[in-house]
Amino acid sequence: MAKTKPGKKDLDSYTIRGTNKVVRAGDCVLMRPADSDKQPYVARVEKIEADHRGNVRVRVRWYYRPEESIGGRRQFHGAKELFLSDHYDVQSAHTIEGKCVVHSFKNYTKLENVGTEDYFCRFEYNAATGGFTPDRVAVYCKCEMPYNPDDLMVQCEGCKDWFHPSCMGMTIEQAKKLDHFLCSDCSTDDDAKRSLNAFPVSPPSEPKVESKRRKR
Repeated sequence: MAKTKPGKKDLDSYTIRGTNKVVRAGDCVLMRPADSDKQPYVARVEKIEADHRGNVRVRVRWYYRPEESIGGRRQFHGAKELFLSDHYDVQSAHTIEGKCVVHSFKNYTKLENVGTEDYFCRFEYNAATGGFTPDRVAVYCKCEMPYNPDDLMVQCEGCKDWFHPSCMGMTIEQAKKLDHFLCSDCSTDDDAKRSLNAFPVSPPSEPKVESKRRKR
């Protein structure tokens, strides 16, 4: 009777080759693509295991970048936005290049400084159908687009909705100098001509639902 090969062994952690960075289940990592011209892939480690020969492999759940999704990148997608997919895989741990942090959308909008290893996720993505969860999000401005945290926005003091300066006929430089703003629906001709100095330029990540805010 042939001998049964020793089974796989679950590991608590893995130290990235050439570094002192330790990866554990639940951590997000950057994984080296086969094509060196591409950006690293981003994944969440679900499990770490070693075979009888000591080869370490990781079970991962992939994050997709907007351009990797069926619908492609859209105007409201942030530069550091990722989608948590339902695509699982097993990869050699040696392909892990480094660690990263995938923040919730709310926490990402509170970061004072966004580092190279900071990303955010607000959608789960079905890789087969191209569907998203949630499939509806709050939209802002008269262009009715979801919030892109990379874009500066100004808040109307009347309706409390948020607007892109370009949609209001302003430059970003002009918007940064405002401390009083009323949108065209809330302002009179006189109000529209008044503008002063300095004021909030990003909507809250979980705003109260206002009458002007719609779901898409």
